[in-house]
Amino acid sequence: MQARAVNAISGPSQTAGAATYPRLRSVGADSLVVAILSPFLAVTSRSLQRFLLAIVILDIPIQFGTYLFYRPLDAARGALKGLSVSATTFALAALYTSWVVRALARRTPRDRSSLQINLPLVAYLAITALSVLVAGDQTLSLFEVYLLLEACLIYFYVANNVRTRQDVMFVVSLLLGGCLFESLVITVMKFTVTASTTWDYPIHIIAEGLGDSGRMRIGGTIGVPNVAGAYLSVMLAFAAGILFADLGKTYKWLASAVLGLGGVALIFTFSRGAWRQRGISLKRPIAILAVITLLYLPLHGVISERLFGNDQGSAEARIPLNKLAFRMIADNPVLGVGANNFTSAMDQYATSEFRHEWLWAVHNKYLLILAETGIGGLLAYLAFLLSTLRKGWRCWKLGDSVLSPLALGLVAAIAGNMVHQGVDLFRDRPLQQLLLLVAGLLSAMYKICAVDQRRIPLSTTV
Repeated sequence: MQARAVNAISGPSQTAGAATYPRLRSVGADSLVVAILSPFLAVTSRSLQRFLLAIVILDIPIQFGTYLFYRPLDAARGALKGLSVSATTFALAALYTSWVVRALARRTPRDRSSLQINLPLVAYLAITALSVLVAGDQTLSLFEVYLLLEACLIYFYVANNVRTRQDVMFVVSLLLGGCLFESLVITVMKFTVTASTTWDYPIHIIAEGLGDSGRMRIGGTIGVPNVAGAYLSVMLAFAAGILFADLGKTYKWLASAVLGLGGVALIFTFSRGAWRQRGISLKRPIAILAVITLLYLPLHGVISERLFGNDQGSAEARIPLNKLAFRMIADNPVLGVGANNFTSAMDQYATSEFRHEWLWAVHNKYLLILAETGIGGLLAYLAFLLSTLRKGWRCWKLGDSVLSPLALGLVAAIAGNMVHQGVDLFRDRPLQQLLLLVAGLLSAMYKICAVDQRRIPLSTTV
């Protein structure tokens, strides 16, 4: 009886133990799987994706980063000075990891939406990469290819992952917020720094003297004053378009603040190209014109001097650079001299007549592309710009009360930017990334509007 009792007591416990151990092993295996997959699960969370996208957008004006393999002598002549590594670099890596994981997790092809691929942009990237083969300094070329690839990745991510109106407004809010921050920085710097003030790494502030007048040109955190002026002129045109959209008071107040403070900041950059670009923007309401007039009156003297006064030969000095560009183009019409190689190649073409001229990268984006990547590169770049304008115009014609005015504002901004590219390099990171970001946003907005238009007849027939 005692033996039976022991067996009766020990039997169930042994049975329970035998059942418990597999359970524990299962829990341990599940915990291991969760531990392995948790980084991927975190990356695919919606909140983290938005946070990473916010980093990409805000890094355009803030410019949090540095350059590897820095080349000061080439930078002094207008070439890209190194391999750009920034907050955008790491944020894009995480965003694309998230995108790939989410794509693999979709079980059926129906769940996978078609990719938005801009063929002219892909062709421009491919031709730029091909020009490395003919470059005299291939390291300089790789700097350009890498920066263009990073900007293209921004375009493709925004074009394919901004899928709802809420996503669009999230991007719009960050663009306006970043511009407001940059405008505030430039305005504060105007009254607190001198032309000799420097602040480097990982965020830079830039102020330059304006000739012998004792005045300053302010670049803020985004770069040299011309870069800051180009950035502000694009954003002001976009902000003006927001005032015509059927949005709440919050967005319109934010856009008005950008127009007011951004207009002041634009004046402080003393960028003539950016000032002239604003002349082809959208017609603004009377109130905005009044604000601009009030801003102009106290500063009309320095503005007129900058526009019509002596520029110490700045404009005249660009004519020899154009001649150099045409010489390079005549000798290298197909593949050019190699991306980012204008400055390293120009010594071969700078004959004695250029001995006393200012030698720098040509201040014309189109001539620069033609000289460095050949006719194919220029045609692909122009096709990308024109296709972006066409898509934006089609989005405007769809008549959406919210997205169409935003699209028209972006069309005006890009058109003005295209004019401005005729008098400057537009090779810096913030300008390339801003242009491709808003181009990707236009693509996403057009797709949203087109889908909504197709749904309207279905809803009215039910």
